[in-house]
Amino acid sequence: MRPDLIIFDCDGVLIDSEFVASRVVAANLSALGWPMDAAAAMRLFMGMSIVEMEPLIEGRLRRHLPAGWRENLAAALLAALREAAVEVPGAKAALERVNSLGIPWRVASNSSDEEMEVKFARTGMLELVRGKCFAAMKVGRAKPAPDVFLHAAADAGITPDKCLVLEDSVLGVEAAVAAGMPVYGFDRHGDGAHLRAAGAAGVLHGLDELFGILTW
Repeated sequence: MRPDLIIFDCDGVLIDSEFVASRVVAANLSALGWPMDAAAAMRLFMGMSIVEMEPLIEGRLRRHLPAGWRENLAAALLAALREAAVEVPGAKAALERVNSLGIPWRVASNSSDEEMEVKFARTGMLELVRGKCFAAMKVGRAKPAPDVFLHAAADAGITPDKCLVLEDSVLGVEAAVAAGMPVYGFDRHGDGAHLRAAGAAGVLHGLDELFGILTW
C-alpha cells in the first residue's frame, strides 16, 4: 500500500535506546530489591511508559515506590540517553527518503517529549523530526491504547485506514490495531513472530525494507 501517512515508533525503530534505558531500569529496580539485568528489564518493560511500569513494580515489590521515584527515574533515563542513544541504522536516511517521496510522516511514542528531544538531538535528527513527534502521555493514554496514533493521524488530517504504522513492540502493534491502522512489525534481530501474533501484517528487519512494501 502507498499510505497517506507513515507513523513511526521512536525507540527501537528510529532510535536505538532500549538497551540503554533497560540498563537504567535494571539498576534502579535492583537497588529497590528486585534484582534484574538489562535483558530482563527489556523483556518486562519494552515499549511501556514509566506511568504504566509503576503499578507493576509496586505489585512485585509489595510496597509503594519511594516518593519522587517516577521523576528520579525519568531524570536518570534522560542523563543516560543524552550520552548513549544512537540512531537505528538507516533511520535518518529513511526519513529523508520518505520526505523525497512526498509521503507525510509522524513519530508516536510512549517516551516523553523531553526524552525524544534528547535522543533526536544526540543522533542529529532533531531538526528533521521537529513538529512531527507526539508523546502518548501528553495526548492521552499510553500504548497499547490507540490515543497517540489517532492524535498523530488527526494532526496530519489523515483517516486511520490510510496510515501505515511501524512498531517494534507488542504494545505498539496492539495500539495500532486498536486505532484501525495497518501496522508492520520491526525486529532487527529476530523473526518478529511475537509482533505478527499481536496483529502486524508483516515484519521488517531493516528500515530500507519499508520501501519494498510501498506500492504505487
